[in-house]
Amino acid sequence: LLAVDGSDHSYEAVRSLKYLTRAEELHLVHVLDVPSPAYPMMMPEVAQELYETVERNMRDDGTRLLDRTVSLLPLDVGPVTKHLVVGSPAEQLVALAEQFKVGLILLGTRGLGPIKERLVGSVSHRVLTFAPGAKLILPGPLKKLHHMLLPLQGTYDADHALSFLQQKPFRELPTVTLFTVLPHTRPPWPVDAVSAEHMETHSLRKAKDFLDETADKLRLSGYQTRVVTTLGTPVDGILQEAKALNPDLILVGSRGRCGVTRMVLGSVSHALLHQGTYPLMIFG
Repeated sequence: LLAVDGSDHSYEAVRSLKYLTRAEELHLVHVLDVPSPAYPMMMPEVAQELYETVERNMRDDGTRLLDRTVSLLPLDVGPVTKHLVVGSPAEQLVALAEQFKVGLILLGTRGLGPIKERLVGSVSHRVLTFAPGAKLILPGPLKKLHHMLLPLQGTYDADHALSFLQQKPFRELPTVTLFTVLPHTRPPWPVDAVSAEHMETHSLRKAKDFLDETADKLRLSGYQTRVVTTLGTPVDGILQEAKALNPDLILVGSRGRCGVTRMVLGSVSHALLHQGTYPLMIFG
């Protein structure tokens, strides 16, 4: 499902389709949020006539927008169905996503500072929280898709990442950097520096074994992989690795619908979204 509103950001979402596997069906959606007349003293008949006039003009503009968007679609994106609907954008997008059981929703974001207006605001926030399927969030253009950063926080993330990537959602398989960041290990009892370092080394080794096991399974599906482990805090660790790697896309798990709320408002993914630097795909 691709929602378009005529902004540059929604056109970036259109262009990003060239990196995705051909869809079984592409639902192209434009939602008309028709404003009601804001004059309380206006006669109901006049207000209704004004509303209908505004809606008619918006429908004409929306039809032209959908037609223009279809003309800009990359080749071989799959069969396209256009939807021009009236109502709350968030509610309509969620309802359509549920009705058609979509596997991916594409969102262009306007990225104002911490992406307040679009991402933490009502429309995108509700779509991310309540709509089914994966979401591709684009704060800017997706110029290429050769390298992807995949932060993992445990077996739940790993299992869902494998399930998602084994579906081959991308036209060309990117190299995947599997990454995990561990907190500095300090037991509750006093230990010397050598013992503490030994414990951290052991933890990193176990984390690398976990990533290597996941990477082996990805390679069976044709992906090139590399693994990175480090110590620190999740947010800083991921952002530092992203800065060093400069990935084309960061792929993160949502831990289900309840987890999507955690993803959008929780510390790690909230920080990634607020950076507004890297295209972000949320699965799970």
